Amino acid sequence: MKKTFAELLSEDRRWAILHWLEKSPVYEANHFVLHTALPSSGHRASLDVVRSELSWLAEQGLLAVEVLDGVSIARLTARGLDVAQGRAEIPGVKKPLPGF
Repeated sequence: MKKTFAELLSEDRRWAILHWLEKSPVYEANHFVLHTALPSSGHRASLDVVRSELSWLAEQGLLAVEVLDGVSIARLTARGLDVAQGRAEIPGVKKPLPGF
């Protein structure tokens, strides 16, 4: 089954979020920081889209989300780190290319 362009974008955006969390010194960031970082990965997404993607990734066990005063703070899990580094695959998240 072929994926739509929207599905491909979503898969890549989800991987980009995991990638940015992997690069964070403490494996976490709030949704405002991720929103700011995503354009450098080729994604211009609204804050609502970023928060929706964080919820989806949390449902998959790839990160944990805590909301404090309306700010979503995402923390990468061990499973999320495996997916970000290409050691595990999850349907709905793009597998990274070698070297990323």
